[in-house]
Amino acid sequence: MKLLHTADWHIGRTLNGYSLLDEQKHAFDQILQIAKDEHVDGVVIAGDIYDRAVPNPEAVAALDKMLREINLENQIPIYAISGNHDSAKRLNYGREWMEYTKFHLNTFLSEAFTPIETADTQIFLLPFFDPLDARVYYQKQGMPEDEVKNITTIGTAMELVVSDMVKLFDKNKKHLLVTHFAVTPNKDTEITLTSETTSKVGGLATLTTEQFKDFDYVMLGHIHTRFASPSETVRYSGSPVKFNIKEARLKNKGKGVDIVNIDGTGITHEFKPITPQTDLVVLEEDWPTLCDPDFYKKQPINHDWFAITIKDFDRSEHVQTNIRAELQKRYGTIVELDYQINQDQNNLQNVAANINDISPEETVDKFFQTITGKDLSNKQKTIVENIFNEVEREHK
Repeated sequence: MKLLHTADWHIGRTLNGYSLLDEQKHAFDQILQIAKDEHVDGVVIAGDIYDRAVPNPEAVAALDKMLREINLENQIPIYAISGNHDSAKRLNYGREWMEYTKFHLNTFLSEAFTPIETADTQIFLLPFFDPLDARVYYQKQGMPEDEVKNITTIGTAMELVVSDMVKLFDKNKKHLLVTHFAVTPNKDTEITLTSETTSKVGGLATLTTEQFKDFDYVMLGHIHTRFASPSETVRYSGSPVKFNIKEARLKNKGKGVDIVNIDGTGITHEFKPITPQTDLVVLEEDWPTLCDPDFYKKQPINHDWFAITIKDFDRSEHVQTNIRAELQKRYGTIVELDYQINQDQNNLQNVAANINDISPEETVDKFFQTITGKDLSNKQKTIVENIFNEVEREHK
């Protein structure tokens, strides 16, 4: 069996107000071509299919066309789950009749205990869930109330879920899991939020590879880089598109998908790259350098997007200057413009020019940087994201 592993499409996402839909369509065309060239037996989408719980009409139409091309026009099975950005209820619509075309989509925990059976493999599709979802599920299964109350962390919940899945294992088949969580090699390892990842971990405590040891292979979504994969058999595919400035800072670590081969000898994976239609270029230079023709004429102007930080910036010298307009004359589309101000100017650093266009989590992060001069820790980012997740959940 051969599967294409992808995740975190985030259809409908924007970058500081600029739509990424065309870029996402371009990436999808390559994903589909890879699937056809490799003659895969299915496409795995490991969560965060949409960027929002309530996607806009353009995003819905775009995803509908993508899924139709994979599943109906090319008769390639789809194995998909919802992520923490998706609305489980909305995405679940039509699930039962989709299965007639081998479009398998799980968005609720209860659906994860019916594996998809192939000749030699059992595929378990475990969507994003939180401890409350697990408590509700196990309460309906008749678990005693005192045991239900003990499900307080995602780790505790996952141990129960995996143990129930293992009971369903066919010992004559391989066992694959598709899920959407932050996973580390061990409990003492913290996921490093490098520039290739999103600047957050979705309000989730991390799990460890030990919790998935019974599976032959685990296909993950949630972290946007394959380099965060905690082991050779527990792997992230990464997102197909760069979604933020931090991701763009890493050089020579492009986006792509994994081709996963399952046969009698074991399971192997091979990375297949995706070429961006419009790349995101990060420049961090002082004003004279940015305005120097010898510098900016070397850049891929009119072909890529730019995120520019002006170093050692002194506002008093540019009171009458439209900074963005001047830079756009030289670089074209600028999706983010920041200023690195000298320490003696109120100790402000990396002040965002487009604060109204960034996410609430990033707004808190930038405010914290402005006040303290430091980045939020991973734990603090998790707390902030968790708060906004709860707020969004209340409004679904």
